Amino acid sequence: MDTKENTKMTTHLLGAHTSIQGGVSAAITLAEKLNFTAIQIFTKNNNQWKGKVLTQNEADEFKRKLAASAIKVVVSHDSYLINLCSSKPELLEKSREAFVDELDRCEMLGIPYLNFHPGSHGGMGEEEGIKLIAESLNLAHQKTKNFKVKSMLEATAGQGTAIGYTFKHLKKIIDMVDEKERMCVCIDTAHIFAAGYDIKDKKNYNKVIKDFDEIIGLDLLKCFHMNDSKKPLASKVDRHDHIGKGFIGLEGFTNIMNDKRLLHIPKILETPKGKEQLEDLENIKTLRSLCSPNS
Repeated sequence: MDTKENTKMTTHLLGAHTSIQGGVSAAITLAEKLNFTAIQIFTKNNNQWKGKVLTQNEADEFKRKLAASAIKVVVSHDSYLINLCSSKPELLEKSREAFVDELDRCEMLGIPYLNFHPGSHGGMGEEEGIKLIAESLNLAHQKTKNFKVKSMLEATAGQGTAIGYTFKHLKKIIDMVDEKERMCVCIDTAHIFAAGYDIKDKKNYNKVIKDFDEIIGLDLLKCFHMNDSKKPLASKVDRHDHIGKGFIGLEGFTNIMNDKRLLHIPKILETPKGKEQLEDLENIKTLRSLCSPNS
């Protein structure tokens, strides 16, 4: 590997959502093998309400492996079943309990960010949904006092009745949360593009970042999900593609990879992959190739 390529590797925190098959610490082993410097994991089966109880030994092993690795940032993604603004009381209660469990697991593992989709209002309306999400977060934070893990809102594509497809949605939720210091944001590139934020065109990209900074604040942006989009701008359809293979194209990712304001923010792939995640290596190679010598 030449010096120039090595420099590119160290300037960005890059990685992918990584499997925990074999236990949570197995994700660290796999990520190390793939030379990731940032990863995202599920701390339990993402399609089940309740996961296997984490033991202290498992948590200690995870922390030990992480400390000995080159991985700088770990993000957890919550269960896809959770909907913090469900219009169905029973589902809302289960979601709130499951979210607290997710926070507990992150705290035990020392994971600083729990990434989650705000929720789908199911027909009750966006304003009511936003209020319910904030209420759910306030209840969760009350039950997890003094936790270090932050609740990380993910920008969505706006499919169906999903909330979070505008920066203003995310801002409104944060404004209604009592412990604002426990909140932060993740931008999924495929999601915001499908929601109508044009990050492909350089001029429009700069406006998107400016708008985010003015509405939410770049200081609250703690993660990027680096996904190309199978669907066009403003389609409101959430479909991920490999870097440069979708409608965002290499242009959009070139904008992000060369934006010095975003250099320190971990960039994590959620693109299609096989068991060994070799596709992630190709996508990361593509992202690195987009960096100018001065980035």
